[in-house]
Amino acid sequence: MAVSEALAAFDAAHCEAGAIASFVGKVRPDETVRALEITHYEPLTLPGMQQVADRAIARFALLGLLVWHRTGVMTPGEPIVLVAAAARHRRDAFAAAEYAMDHLKSAAWFWKREQRADGWHWIEPRGQDHEDLARWV
Repeated sequence: MAVSEALAAFDAAHCEAGAIASFVGKVRPDETVRALEITHYEPLTLPGMQQVADRAIARFALLGLLVWHRTGVMTPGEPIVLVAAAARHRRDAFAAAEYAMDHLKSAAWFWKREQRADGWHWIEPRGQDHEDLARWV
């Protein structure tokens, strides 16, 4: 399912929402990056994503939350992740989408590496990613 289809289905399922905030993360176009590969360990990934979703739903006044994350090899410009939050009011929708993304960005359930001219290189969460996550504690 494409990002646009997933978002359209989520919107249709939450017609009572006054706000739907969404975020689409894409492989950054970069002259040095040829591809991005994301792998995961399903027994950790799915429960971990469900836990983030459950905490977001408990923390914010949400009508629904969509967390969609691709794995495999992707090229610059392709979507990696979609987070959408439906709420009666925009602040809860925006905050929930940010909360979910900050947790996904720093979680250890996904392993990422970039292919450059000189080969593959592992990507670790940046210091800023950990700072973003810490604000929710």
